[in-house]
Amino acid sequence: MTKSTKQRVERINEIFQNTISSIESSKDEIIDIVEKARADVKIARDELNEINEQVEKTIKEVDMLEIKDKKSRAYLSNVNKNFHIYSEDDLKETYDKANAARIELFVKREEEKNLITKRRSQELRLKSAIEVCNRAEKAWKSINVVTEYLRGNIDEILFTVDHLNKRQALGIKIVEAQEEERQRLARDIHDGPAQSMASLVIKAELCEKLMDIDKDKSKKELRNLKDLVKITLKDIRKIIYDLRPMSLDDLGLIPTLERYIHNFIEYTGIYVDLEVLGKVISLNSTIEIAVFRVIQEALSNINKHSQATEVKIIIEFSFRRLNISIIDNGIGFDYNEVYKKQGIDTGGYGLINMKERVELLEGVLKVKSTLGKGTKIIIYIVLPEEGNENEK
Repeated sequence: MTKSTKQRVERINEIFQNTISSIESSKDEIIDIVEKARADVKIARDELNEINEQVEKTIKEVDMLEIKDKKSRAYLSNVNKNFHIYSEDDLKETYDKANAARIELFVKREEEKNLITKRRSQELRLKSAIEVCNRAEKAWKSINVVTEYLRGNIDEILFTVDHLNKRQALGIKIVEAQEEERQRLARDIHDGPAQSMASLVIKAELCEKLMDIDKDKSKKELRNLKDLVKITLKDIRKIIYDLRPMSLDDLGLIPTLERYIHNFIEYTGIYVDLEVLGKVISLNSTIEIAVFRVIQEALSNINKHSQATEVKIIIEFSFRRLNISIIDNGIGFDYNEVYKKQGIDTGGYGLINMKERVELLEGVLKVKSTLGKGTKIIIYIVLPEEGNENEK
């Protein structure tokens, strides 16, 4: 190691240590902020649950008072028709009871209306608290990611000092992406199936109580319950599929792509032609999921930005290489301009994320696009020897 290189290494090492010390000193404050944000979320959620219980109780009371009011009005009508057989005191008592039932129902309906308004306000408060908590947790995770990354093998990082900035950004971005994906999955389950399951329980209890009171209303609620079950099941399946298409393990890459493309055509109206060249071989599961995600991202970008009507996907299996071409007849774009504007932070039409996935497999991704003449994405991935032993 030359004197100049040694000085640079020592300087970078000093910067690393100072950075780590600075981050560590602010960790406790951030942890306090996170705990306070979590506590606020818990308080807001508990208050919302309490309001929901009050709303449910009030709705039941309104239903009972409606029945009571209906009966009192019916009895009042009967008394009016047969007033000659009732005394004046009976008539007055009947009127008073009917009026009291009507007033009681009116008051309870107002209470129900106020509680629903209060619940909406509390839901907004909970949503705001969750957003603050998510931001705090994201900041805390980012600091942990940076700290762990900087505490890694500094000698190895310094060995590639010319590429330090790029490698550091990529490493942090990968770990953050993993944390964000976990957080997204938890949020999707909480906001989707978890909320639906809670609604299912409430609706099931309501149907049970309505059975003896109003069978027609009970049947209507059961139909709503069935629809909600279907929606919940669909959400769960979508979350599972987004996490990892199970057909990749059962059927392999090509059948999974064929199924995804079929659904894509139905959903978007964009015609996609998949052509497979060479003998299809078994691939490492890591390669299969990466290739699937890259093609999925490419089709998503085409649907969002290209205005294309047709897409051609060519997958060629060779002895030691996998070649993929994705060609559309859309409006095209200036790749350099997009990359310059969007940068590595935002991903520029998702192309950066695709490029990083391919490069992690020691592959190459090239983009050829001209305004008004569509886009062509070319991908080359070198296959490991153990990945092409079995033919499908």
